Amino acid sequence: MKKINIIGVPEHFNFPWHLAIEEGAFKSRGIDLEWTDIPEGTGKMAQMLQEGTADLAIILTEGVVKSISEGNPVKIVQEYIASPLLWGIHVAHGSAFNSLEDLQGKTAAISRFGSGSHLMAYVNAQNIGWNTEDLKFKVVDNLEGAVAALTQGTADYFMWERFTTKPLVDQQIFKRITDCPTPWPCFVVAATDAFITDNSGILQHILEVINTYTEDFKNIPSIDKTLSNNYGQQLEDIQHWLSLTRWSQKKLDETTLKSVQDTLLNLKLIEGVLPHSSVIHS
Repeated sequence: MKKINIIGVPEHFNFPWHLAIEEGAFKSRGIDLEWTDIPEGTGKMAQMLQEGTADLAIILTEGVVKSISEGNPVKIVQEYIASPLLWGIHVAHGSAFNSLEDLQGKTAAISRFGSGSHLMAYVNAQNIGWNTEDLKFKVVDNLEGAVAALTQGTADYFMWERFTTKPLVDQQIFKRITDCPTPWPCFVVAATDAFITDNSGILQHILEVINTYTEDFKNIPSIDKTLSNNYGQQLEDIQHWLSLTRWSQKKLDETTLKSVQDTLLNLKLIEGVLPHSSVIHS
């Protein structure tokens, strides 16, 4: 039995992996796939891949592209979620901020530099014509840190996946101003170069298994109720999220990669554009 370490955020997107692990789908192929939740998100996961403490990650597209451009020996092996991520832009519930205009020049809470919450703050600023050089950040590690920062006023707004934060809106901890969708497929499967070199056959087995699960995921009886119970979400919110979300079983295409790299380069978040073969495992 080959032990493989895989990491991802503790969010509903990744439930197919948990289902496949629980049902022994990987073990039937001789693979002991050990999942670890990383609530800190993409920046932390990129670090773990670089350190070799994880073999595979379900990670935000823009975050891993930026990390690879900085020398992280990792490749994208497949698209995972083909639809955009809806980043909710949140403030404290009792805050006087009520519009995006109110947030210009204010401090964004981010999980860490290089994370989705950091990179998407730039995308949002560009979308609405702010000077991205004026952006200010406070590192808060995770969602709990963001709750503390916004509540205590040490940061003013926080961008995070809107359905994950919806319970905090319902509890009147956060107030959501609006959403900012990613301009590309949001999650990919990434692997370290060392893992790809040493385990190409195992990687193929892993992708075959998860693709079988994601192809039929929405057709699982009462999957909306299962997700609602597992993630503490309102049933109607999960149903809305399911209607918007498309899992993928294909490679990330060159056009998408170009869009991601061009955007990051334009925002001065990477120093140059890498060739397709340096980012995507073929």
